[in-house]
Formats: sequence, structure tokens, C-alpha cells
Amino acid sequence: YPDYRGKGCVDESGFVYAIGEKFAPGPSACPCLCTEEGPLCIQPECPRLHPRCVHVDTTQCCPLCKERKNYCEFRGKTYQTLEEFMVSPCEKCRCEANGEVLCTVSACPQTECVDPVYEPDQCCPICKNGPNCFAETTVIPAGREVKTDECTICHCTYEEGTWRIERQAMCTRHECK
Repeated sequence: YPDYRGKGCVDESGFVYAIGEKFAPGPSACPCLCTEEGPLCIQPECPRLHPRCVHVDTTQCCPLCKERKNYCEFRGKTYQTLEEFMVSPCEKCRCEANGEVLCTVSACPQTECVDPVYEPDQCCPICKNGPNCFAETTVIPAGREVKTDECTICHCTYEEGTWRIERQAMCTRHECK
């Protein structure tokens, strides 16, 4: 192109712009300002491309995402966007729109016993022996007074249906003959 410095600026098709005019040098270029020193092109702040973008359109000033992947890869398997899946009996996951997998683990209520048992295929422990507590090292059932030796009676306090139990029994010692 001939030297237009001081007179104007030229775009790809040969069109001349006056000093002070804004113009786009070409279809994929960002806007420029024509100055005496030549075009002053400012790269605008373009929106960030989606992290799952697999096909980018660069025919405009700001790159655009034409196609993004609509699946997640997790532990060697592929899941569709918004698909929910179980990775264990207690862990539920979901393929989010941003391509990340979010998992939640089942929250278990506090047990009403001191000897809960984990069953296969169940997340939360269960009280097979019913509500109970410790009388020192012995496990005693809730709601009954139990003689732990000749001089000691222990009672496991338990409020039915509240899932609240004292882990240690209340024990009273009596005079022994």
C-alpha cells in the first residue's frame, strides 16, 4: 500500500479513512482509530471462552465459541451434561454444564447406639441391637436399669424418637453388704 501516514489510514480493501475516524481494517480485525502515526488498534476486553469449547470462531475481533463439549469424563467414563450417576452406594454425582463433576456423599443421622454396624450396599450404619450406651466398657440397652456388679446399677437415658442418647450410662453405687 502507498504510505498514507499523516493523510489517513487504509483498510484491507483499500478504503482510506481520515485521521480521527474509527474503522475496522478487515472483517476479522478489531476496531482501530486512525491517527497521524497510522492505525491505533485497541484489543477490546473479549469475553472468556468457555472451558469446554472445542471449536473456536476467529473470524471476528473477539473469538467466539462455536461448539462446546456436552459431556463430562469422570473415572474413565463419559456422562452427558446434567446426567446424575452413582459412583458408590453413598456417593451421587452430576455432570455439570461447565464440564465438571460434582459429587455429594450421603449425610447419615447420628446413631442411637454405641455399636452401629455397616451393612454392605448401605451408606449409613444401623443399630442392630437397638438403642444402647456404655456402662464403663459394657454396652447396655437403653431405657432399662442394669446391674453391672453387686453394688452398681446403671441406667441408659434415651428419649424415644429424638435420636438423642447419652453415650455413657448414669451409674449409682449402693452400699454393699
